[in-house]
Amino acid sequence: GFIGSHLVDHLIKDGQEVICLDNLYSGDKKNINNFINNPNFTFLKHDIKEPFYLDTNIDRIWHLACPASPDIYQSDPIKTTKTCFIGTLNMLGLAKKSNARILFTSTSEVYGNAEVNPQNEEYKGCVNPIGIRSCYDEGKRVAESLCFDYQRMHNTDIKVARIFNTYGPKMMINDGRVVSNFIVQSLQNKNITIYGDGMQTRSFCYVKDTIKGLIALMNSNEKSPINIGSEKELKVKELALLIKEKINPEIKIIHKSLPQDDPSQRRPCIKKAKEKLNWYPLIDINDGLDKTISYFREML
Repeated sequence: GFIGSHLVDHLIKDGQEVICLDNLYSGDKKNINNFINNPNFTFLKHDIKEPFYLDTNIDRIWHLACPASPDIYQSDPIKTTKTCFIGTLNMLGLAKKSNARILFTSTSEVYGNAEVNPQNEEYKGCVNPIGIRSCYDEGKRVAESLCFDYQRMHNTDIKVARIFNTYGPKMMINDGRVVSNFIVQSLQNKNITIYGDGMQTRSFCYVKDTIKGLIALMNSNEKSPINIGSEKELKVKELALLIKEKINPEIKIIHKSLPQDDPSQRRPCIKKAKEKLNWYPLIDINDGLDKTISYFREML
């Protein structure tokens, strides 16, 4: 997947031995082509909804499995919920058996359509448990619950990262998220499609910054959830205009109806990440978009 392949890249360069499990449901094997012949890298096509055992000693588990694009996770919501619940249960079982530290990548979507802004880790969220997004939102919430139950019952060494909107190279062309959508539409000289009036906000963190945040959390002693994301809030319409100007100022922006339960505000409070991990994003949205546009230009 998108974030996972960047993480593998960092771990391999750090000299670590990596066993990568992926069912390729929302990823692409070309993202790991650079590592296939590396003696420190092993790829196993496996769906974590199925039990998994290893004879090899492992000390760390990075659990990033689950599609994060609404288009993809809503295409088979039962599979999404099962990945979050059964997949996390299987990975926690592996962590318990191996006495390994496990980092679970949760999401800002656990906050739902937040009634506070910015969202800090103590906010309990406002999630629709029966909506079209609940397979992902509630799936991640129950996965967090499992993590902390394993911590309480089995003393499992867990880390929980609540990732906010992340973008960058290796996103899929058909990812369905705003950054990739707007860039691909612009490069193909199509109208940019905004759902709703575009006044809803998001906070966009470049993938290299997100990876540094995950690594800082994995290496820390922190036992509570941590927000990983950018504090800079941007209206979706502002993002569209920014990408339009960078690629093709002549194309038009059109509006379609807003999907159910689409959050109106999304911005993390990262005070805890700054204090506990000494982490905060460094890459500006303009620089990050330039790198991402270059990647998609080459892909297309």
